Amino acid sequence: MEGNITFENWKWSVPDSPRILFAYGDGIGPEIMAVAKNVVDAAAEKAYKGSKHIEWVELLLGEKAEKESGSGLPDTAKEALKDYKVLFKGPLTTPVGGGFRSLNVSIRMLLDLYANIRPVKYIEGLDSPLKRPQDVDMVIFRENTDDIYTGIEWKYDDPELPKLKSFLESDMRIKVDNDAGVGIKPISKSKTERIARMAIKYAIDNNRKSVTIMHKGNIMKYTEGAFRDWAYNVAVAEFRDRVVTEDELSAKYNGVMPSGKILINDRIADNMFQQIVTKPSLYDVILAPNLNGDYISDAAGALIGDIGVLGSANVGDNGGMFEASHGTAPKYAGKNVANPMGMIKAGELMLTFLGWKEAAEAVANAVGTAMKSKKVTSDIARFVGVEPLGTKEFGEFLVSSMK
Repeated sequence: MEGNITFENWKWSVPDSPRILFAYGDGIGPEIMAVAKNVVDAAAEKAYKGSKHIEWVELLLGEKAEKESGSGLPDTAKEALKDYKVLFKGPLTTPVGGGFRSLNVSIRMLLDLYANIRPVKYIEGLDSPLKRPQDVDMVIFRENTDDIYTGIEWKYDDPELPKLKSFLESDMRIKVDNDAGVGIKPISKSKTERIARMAIKYAIDNNRKSVTIMHKGNIMKYTEGAFRDWAYNVAVAEFRDRVVTEDELSAKYNGVMPSGKILINDRIADNMFQQIVTKPSLYDVILAPNLNGDYISDAAGALIGDIGVLGSANVGDNGGMFEASHGTAPKYAGKNVANPMGMIKAGELMLTFLGWKEAAEAVANAVGTAMKSKKVTSDIARFVGVEPLGTKEFGEFLVSSMK
């Protein structure tokens, strides 16, 4: 379809007027999405003076789609996602403990968006709990399609579960308590290799210092331990001339990094949480399985003082989805108080992946101007002692600063 973004050999081919799907989302989603779209459009106008612009195509997802079609992810939406392949998405509701499967996970699976990429960098003006928040500059690569997020689990009283428990006991000599729910945690070699490849390539292309593999391989030896081993194998087999492992650094280089090389190391997951708090400057690109990546992304966001200002990219070889890192926050919906910065930063990431780096820089500069001018929403204003801007007014300030 003319105007659509296409993918070939892992590269994005983007026309000057690409058609991109957007979904308002649930809760505060409609408010922050409206602002973010305006900011993205203003950035493209500033950078390209009308020669490039996005043609937005609305996609119904979540509660709005549920009311109209009976499904949060109707078949029409699935077909549109397969056709357009790129989605700018507001937060969607996911119930805890029951109900429908996470729509975010479903979309990731549908488009095979195997890498969740979340940059976490301190923005001057945020109220961070760290003494030196400026040391926080990490990019987290979280594997998106494996691990417990595959949703292979049974409720403790599922009538089918006794079959599995019986098999485990009779054939595998593994006893599971009668009142236990059961989940399966698959981590595959091929999926680990491709996320490791993407993370290391990103580190090389963006002049980063290191890639740290986060895992709990000391306990889960054949899932997370294998994730560690497979990631190291990719680094050494495919990027031998650009990487140095931590063992090699000690044995061959006396602990001194050679120029032009990237350090590949690993850390046990629980230790990693301590390390990013006490020594954040040591960590650059972090590579993690799905669940660990979920945890460490939010923990890293807390280091800069506000997870609400973070955006994330969900990217595969043939598509992308860009979203804020926070949830729907329904208690703030419709009050014009939500901070749209996470959605705006997701837009910045999307522009980067489109190859529109000048427009991405325009967004980053506008956000920086707002923070330095203390033109901020209530979540930040209370820490800096100024009158807050509303959601809409914050967006208007960003747009005006680009004109």
